[in-house]
Amino acid sequence: MKLLSLQTAIPQNSFTQPECWNILSNSPARKGLRERSWSLLEKVLTKPHGIDRRHFAIENIEDVFTLPPDRLHEEFARHAPALAGKALQQALEESQINPSELDALLICTCTGYLCPGLTSYVAEQNGLRSDAFLQDLVGLGCGAAIPTLRAAEAILARHPGAKVATIAVEICSAAFYLDDDPGVLISACLFSDGAAAAIWEGENGRKEHRHQWRIAGFDTLHIPADREFLRFEYKNGYLRNKLHRSVPEKAAAAVQNLWGRKASSATPHFLVHPGGRDVLDSIATILPESPELLESRKVLAEHGNMSSPSILFALKAFLQNPPSPSPSDLWLTSFGAGFSAHSTHLQKA
Repeated sequence: MKLLSLQTAIPQNSFTQPECWNILSNSPARKGLRERSWSLLEKVLTKPHGIDRRHFAIENIEDVFTLPPDRLHEEFARHAPALAGKALQQALEESQINPSELDALLICTCTGYLCPGLTSYVAEQNGLRSDAFLQDLVGLGCGAAIPTLRAAEAILARHPGAKVATIAVEICSAAFYLDDDPGVLISACLFSDGAAAAIWEGENGRKEHRHQWRIAGFDTLHIPADREFLRFEYKNGYLRNKLHRSVPEKAAAAVQNLWGRKASSATPHFLVHPGGRDVLDSIATILPESPELLESRKVLAEHGNMSSPSILFALKAFLQNPPSPSPSDLWLTSFGAGFSAHSTHLQKA
């Protein structure tokens, strides 16, 4: 399938990491944590750790750790469709496609749950046909964008003249939680909100595709034995992120497994899910020629970890400023809850 457009959207509310520390240090949530927990938060938020700024959809981010679960769900239900719809509208404008031309809409998320899903709301907002196929992918974690592309490819393989929109959207601020677990604390210092929308067409499509890239294959890996190292769980009605300190090494091992399956011996340009500085450092050491992963590090610095949209932000950063000489092969990889990892190969069309 061929890429027609790719656009991203972020909330207006923006904070540096030191500003996040100031907000946290004045929060009523401080009373419930040990001093060593606050020392860890201060260390991560005030020292260089690869993140300069994050964006949050919840307007009064100062209150996020004191809101009841129902209010957090309301925030997700309000902001996720709006942010996803904004990204899709921009992708439609870039590709000069009318919403009525879309034959399918696929959306992935893991930071909230709606029934009917986000696709129902975004399709209504953006004026899709009533017979457009809608599919929501929920629970795939940070790695979800690539499996969503794989689902889109299946649709386009059956209907090669169709046009499909895919969106990854997360309102991580609606899933913030604090306790004395170091992984929970690190999560509060990493994640932020964002959405990425792409429009694709099948091989029989006739639309001019300015990006000149097509999907050339997928791969995936699931390791259920490592599920407890990275996942969401519910506690007291809240989503609580479990994040073990071994995740950078586990992510690197999973990506190495996927890379070892790649048939071609040529070295492509690598785009890696910017899950954190330590994650990127670990993965760079196992890939050929230890790539700098500049696009991934740029996304991490400017946005933090947005979960599933992050890998598409890295792809957009590449499309906006490709290195010279421009590569003809891209290898994208994402990973997350499960423990799972995914990859896709893009080639110049």
